[in-house]
Amino acid sequence: MYIADEKRYEKMKYNRCGHSGLLLPAISLGLWHNFGDTGVYANMEQMCFTAFDHGITHFDLANNYGPKYGSAESNFGKILKEHFLPYRDELIISTKAGYDMWPGPYGDHGSRKYLIASLDQSLKRMGLEYVDIFYHHRMDPETPLEETMLALDQIVRSGKALYAGLSNYDGPTLEKAAAILSDLHVPFIINQNRYNILNRTVEENGLLETTKRLGKGLITFSPLAQGLLTDRYFSGIPADSRVRTDGRFLHEDQILPEKIEKLKALNEIASNRNQSLAEMALAWLLHNDAVTSVLVGASKPAQILANIKAAENTAFTDDELEAIDRLSLHTI
Repeated sequence: MYIADEKRYEKMKYNRCGHSGLLLPAISLGLWHNFGDTGVYANMEQMCFTAFDHGITHFDLANNYGPKYGSAESNFGKILKEHFLPYRDELIISTKAGYDMWPGPYGDHGSRKYLIASLDQSLKRMGLEYVDIFYHHRMDPETPLEETMLALDQIVRSGKALYAGLSNYDGPTLEKAAAILSDLHVPFIINQNRYNILNRTVEENGLLETTKRLGKGLITFSPLAQGLLTDRYFSGIPADSRVRTDGRFLHEDQILPEKIEKLKALNEIASNRNQSLAEMALAWLLHNDAVTSVLVGASKPAQILANIKAAENTAFTDDELEAIDRLSLHTI
């Protein structure tokens, strides 16, 4: 029987999520890769134990995380039932809907029918009465924004989610959505977006500025740029790398010699800070006061521990920040 470490809350920093009352750990665990049916269940258990024992209270999912679709929620639901039910009120569990989930016209995008049906399915898979945060997973230009926001309103009012979130929105759409949710008095508190040293889209599309101005939280995913912000590709492409095993998000033609040289220069900055490149990449995100939490993925418990270590030193000099910008802006 799993018993959580009594000193777990001494090992993690917690940040306020915008102007809300909710605190999130600086490092959160994303259950995207490695929690589907192709993963090893015993390893999933150990990763969840390691995370919670070190103060990671937030576990992030989506309806179609797997493979197969829904399997990450099902596996996490099993872990909850077998080990974490005594700790449910200490956990922040989030899920999302907005991408392809089931066949036909009602299993995708942002309609009221899809979002409410999807959350009902997610709750059944996880064995929960509610999630703490429910996100619309992406903008949908075909569905009226009011319809999507009214669906989030109904979901929260029904008690199936405590807070609402938006994922992969840009600044202008976020502003419009936030205005609707404010009029409805929906506790919309957080945005989830891709952000890392190599990908500054949230800075370019206005999301970062709008998030800060509206007093919303920001949780970032892909902090290591699918593994580019590590030393894994310094000497070629490993056979077990994501490029070789899952080419959906990182392709061989992205790993150009000139990019590797820039990554090695970033690694030199990290080394001078007594950090690995991966640790510096996470710390770089956390030094930004707009970032509430950084979502990390992992394939083994040791990676979670390494990611937590990054939160120990998030201070940067102006010279370090300027050097990072000089090497990384417009590299992808």
